Amino acid sequence: MFNPQRLEIARKRRSITAKKLAEKSGITAVTISRIMKGENEPEFQTIEALAKALKYPADFFFHDDLDTIETEAASFRSLKAITAKERNSALSASSLAFELNDWISDKFNLPSMDLPDLSDLASEPATAAAILRRSWELGSRPVGNLVRLLESKGVRFFSLFENTKNVDAFCCWRKETPFIFLNTLKSAERSRFDTAHELAHLVLHRKSGSRHLEAENEADQFASEFLMPSSDIFSNLPKFISLEALVKCKKRWRVSVMALANRSHKLGIISDWQYRTICIQASKNGYRKDEPSPIQPEFSGLFEKVFKALWSDGYTVDRIANELGLPFDELHHLINGLMQSEIAPKIDSVNRPKLVVV
Repeated sequence: MFNPQRLEIARKRRSITAKKLAEKSGITAVTISRIMKGENEPEFQTIEALAKALKYPADFFFHDDLDTIETEAASFRSLKAITAKERNSALSASSLAFELNDWISDKFNLPSMDLPDLSDLASEPATAAAILRRSWELGSRPVGNLVRLLESKGVRFFSLFENTKNVDAFCCWRKETPFIFLNTLKSAERSRFDTAHELAHLVLHRKSGSRHLEAENEADQFASEFLMPSSDIFSNLPKFISLEALVKCKKRWRVSVMALANRSHKLGIISDWQYRTICIQASKNGYRKDEPSPIQPEFSGLFEKVFKALWSDGYTVDRIANELGLPFDELHHLINGLMQSEIAPKIDSVNRPKLVVV
């Protein structure tokens, strides 16, 4: 049976309206509406037209329902700036990621969840961050690869290939499994802070949700303390702080120069006047757009191990996409931003097998 829920997810993922889908597919809007409501079982030619318009394999529409999450259950950064279309597209990507995660989980023993519930400390985010660091025996030293650390604690990462600056990252719980979705088109420093920010939502706001007024501020405070512990900042920043000094020091904590400047200001290490001066200089130098002395991106250790094993067993991205009934580009985007280019196998699109509706 044709699954209208999957049609709706594909439509949202491609960010087109039902009216636009009707135009692209050459199917009447009334017919599209009836198919989405499950009132019509579409004919083969109609399915082919929809698949072509959405650039999804026809087989995709004949699988079981995908898991979905409600908007309220996902923590988006810059929620006010996100349009409904952008939000729905990102949420639809999570449904595809859940499907891929289940497929991987059936073949590999993945790390179990080890995230404490720190909801009672949501109003004291810096304290919560310090407690979590002690729980994980991190001390006050800087965290190395944050993505790999959280993967070892059971967090599942997927990349977002969103052509917009409004969607930085978001996280959610799916039963007992935490997920973080990162827009890996951002700078490595920004992506790293986004990761710590989403970690805050996972441990601080699991009960209350992240939609209340203070949630974003609490997550920022948590991320700052987790990545740049106050004791380590006081011990390692020079007495005289300038923009040039911050550019050199940022390498220790692997954060943006503006994040380090803000942290120094919040801790009272630099005055309001110094902070304003540094911000003005950073803007003039273009540091808000192009990070000075950029760090290397953080890649997934879990994906590296899983996909190397899959490649050795003859699995390619194409084959996995075919088994899941997913478009190649969607599967590629979910993993590619978190993998080093030399790990991912090259795909010959000419020889890519086609899916046939049975």
